[in-house]
Amino acid sequence: MTIDAVDPCLCIYPLSEWELIEAKLRELPSLREETRRLQRLLIGNAVDIELDGNGRFLVPPRLRTHAGLDKHAMLVGQLNKFQLWNEDAWNALAEADLAAIKQPGALPDDLRDLIL
Repeated sequence: MTIDAVDPCLCIYPLSEWELIEAKLRELPSLREETRRLQRLLIGNAVDIELDGNGRFLVPPRLRTHAGLDKHAMLVGQLNKFQLWNEDAWNALAEADLAAIKQPGALPDDLRDLIL
């Protein structure tokens, strides 16, 4: 689990996917400030999580703060990972995203073809 560098949520990766990200980060030129920044954000905030006997996991306080997690959270599948969101933030973003793609011409044809 680590922070999402773009959205106010957390990303939870299966180990095999996380290892691919680490490998890609390792290949980037370490003298580039953007590379070091991304490594600090993703790797520096990463924690291993384990499920307890009831299928729960503990989110460290620093990561809870980043995602604004309180009593209600949303676990959202995203192909190769999950995102963990504050429920209110997720609902607001989902509504805004839906409204945005309903606008004429909002989606290029190749993306529109995925949902039609």
